[in-house]
Amino acid sequence: MTFSMRDLDEALQGCGQKSGIEIWRIENFKPVTVPKESRGKFFTGDSYIVLKTAASRSGSLHHDIHYWLGKDSSQDEAGAVAIMTVELDSALGGRAVQYREVQGHETEKFLSYFKPCIIPQEGGVASGFNHVKPEKHQTRLYICKGKHVVRVPFARSTLNHDDVFILDTESKIFQFSGSNSSIQERAKALEVVQYIKDTYHDGKCDIAAVEDGRLMADAEAGEFWGLFGGFAPLPKKSALRDHQTAESDGLKLSSVEKGQTKPIEAESLQKELLDTNKCYILDCGLELFVWKGRQTSIDQRKSASKAAEELFRSSVRPKSNLVSVMEGFETVMFRSKFDSWPATSAVAEPQHGRGKVAALLQRRGVNVQGLVKTSSSSSKDEPKPYIDGTGNLQVWRINREEKIPLEAAEQSKFYSGDCYIFQYSYPGEDREESLVGTWLGKQSVEEERASAISMASKMVESMKFMPAQILRPIYI
Repeated sequence: MTFSMRDLDEALQGCGQKSGIEIWRIENFKPVTVPKESRGKFFTGDSYIVLKTAASRSGSLHHDIHYWLGKDSSQDEAGAVAIMTVELDSALGGRAVQYREVQGHETEKFLSYFKPCIIPQEGGVASGFNHVKPEKHQTRLYICKGKHVVRVPFARSTLNHDDVFILDTESKIFQFSGSNSSIQERAKALEVVQYIKDTYHDGKCDIAAVEDGRLMADAEAGEFWGLFGGFAPLPKKSALRDHQTAESDGLKLSSVEKGQTKPIEAESLQKELLDTNKCYILDCGLELFVWKGRQTSIDQRKSASKAAEELFRSSVRPKSNLVSVMEGFETVMFRSKFDSWPATSAVAEPQHGRGKVAALLQRRGVNVQGLVKTSSSSSKDEPKPYIDGTGNLQVWRINREEKIPLEAAEQSKFYSGDCYIFQYSYPGEDREESLVGTWLGKQSVEEERASAISMASKMVESMKFMPAQILRPIYI
């Protein structure tokens, strides 16, 4: 079973078709679109899906899918949103990298979408919180660790010499810089202070900087320590941090079959251990990876995601990051865990994918055989074929002077009364290359035929930065 856009929840249909960020909050196990003005506001009791779409220079789209879990969100909701991301990935072509984001332990990639930070608010949809209610200000203490801003207990024992803290009171925001903190950490914290002032105080409050080591003689330092009941020396050594207690005791690779994990016994991690017909979990302690073979079904992928979630529930472990990757589109971090990983993996492309590309181009009069550079099998410098099924295919239907993108499931359906433009991008010897062509239905109107040919020509002209070839119009 494969998933197309039409199989997704109505709120997700049509997403990922242009560059940008789209966010959905999970309400009663259903995704609900978060409006643009509320993006970046997260509630501790909720779960969210965040889709990042980026366009390459060739115009092809690339996706990253994140699901964010608030500290008070339920385990059932976490499992449900994990399954939604598998379905969403399948509908988008199965090439997206999926990230599990836990409040306070988000990936750098996720945090980069929200400047300068995210500060989750208490509550959630189940408690009726749909927006911030500024009725009574509550004093809050935050710790800044790189791009992470985490709320911590408002107590003197929380402070240390190594980090930067922000104390948000009703009338003033204090930035406390530990004596061992870096200039970069202090600069980042200052951005967060300004964000809190603008977002939660309407820009109307004072800001004070407190250096670690200043005593009561300094007025602002005195006011700061007074909120903690008076000054007292901080311990020389900070309490052991969460991310320092979680040392990996070795990499553990397991296959997932029928929802059950089976350890893989091997002296070292080799790429050859991964079977294209299976899914695997790679446990690195601080990180958890799900690897999905290209020949696996969506049910197998869902089963692997469920197994990964169960691993979080059944073990006492830190808030590890979970990253899910597809065979052939592994991240650099995932590949680095293996002792042996071929520089150019020969990915077994599913036959239906390869056939779709070849059939599409053949229907346009393209000699697919002629596009494959051949050489003897013994040649060391055997060039890559242009049409290997692993490139990116985009198809648009022409509606007068407008290009309407087709979903992946619709790209093999053509109507004699319509005209279409297609673009197939693939890795060349030095950089990405592209084929652009038109398909003109025999019953299509002359106006749309002219528009299709003109648009295709303009697409190639706009690709001056990359090798591109336009194919002659195909009349069917």
